[in-house]
Amino acid sequence: MNLTVKIENLTKSFGDVIAIDHLSLTIHQGEMFGIVGPDGAGKTTTFRMLTGILPPSSGSAEILGYDLVKDAKKIKRMIGYLSQRFSLYGDLSIDENIEFFAEINEVYDYRKRREELLEFTRLTPFRKRLAEQLSGGMKQKLALACTLIHRPHILFLDEPTTGVDPVSRRDFWKILSSLLESGITIVMSTPYLDEAERCTRVALMNEGKLMVVDTPQNVKRLLRGEVIEIICDPIRSAVIVLRSSPHVRDVQAFGDRLNVIVDESKRDVPLIERVLREAGIEISEWRVIHASLENVFISLMAKETVPS
Repeated sequence: MNLTVKIENLTKSFGDVIAIDHLSLTIHQGEMFGIVGPDGAGKTTTFRMLTGILPPSSGSAEILGYDLVKDAKKIKRMIGYLSQRFSLYGDLSIDENIEFFAEINEVYDYRKRREELLEFTRLTPFRKRLAEQLSGGMKQKLALACTLIHRPHILFLDEPTTGVDPVSRRDFWKILSSLLESGITIVMSTPYLDEAERCTRVALMNEGKLMVVDTPQNVKRLLRGEVIEIICDPIRSAVIVLRSSPHVRDVQAFGDRLNVIVDESKRDVPLIERVLREAGIEISEWRVIHASLENVFISLMAKETVPS
């Protein structure tokens, strides 16, 4: 499988702050590669380095066989970058925005390509509408069309569905799936762990460092034990009680329910029920569930913050 991105010890510092700390990874042609992490993890800084916007402080990277620093101009012609704040022009129509981005990418015979992209993103009926009059989901589709106008080999998407409604998120993912069939490589960052599950491989990132890189299935296998979903009341008291219980590996709160990680559910659930009952906490429902990427990510972050 051909490499499209090769990164070795890539580092970015802002004064005394190390934003990216010796990042090393490879991305293969045709992958949907996801970089996952909370705000401040270093996702956007990584993307800005890989797209030539920020120079690295040290380390190296190759994009499509070209050196990130020496061959920056060549690389920019071969990649597409959809940033968190992609700059559409509100007073221009959909058609005019695509035309503008075609020209700045030196694509002058763009009309056929524009028709293809409008059809692909289902924006054809709205092509005369001003960008400022579009919904959030339609703006993201237009931004993607502008990013694709010069036929990039690699697409970098920085949190492309943040702030987009669930229906538009689903439509956007259908478009990305279709793009993968054409052989393009997609590198995306996302705070949504359910989106990361769709990627061929994921990199879990925190505070500028990679914690793990693997397929979503293999990452989920890192979580030892079983996950018990518990609905109980009061939930905050339950968290405190369970975290001090010797039968519990970890407790994670998700809204009105808890994910409790134990070694063996058949043995440990009765013990958990007893501990909670003795604390005056009633369980209304519980079930064994499959571990999610979110369970693994929270567990890994908790281990990193435990003082040695």
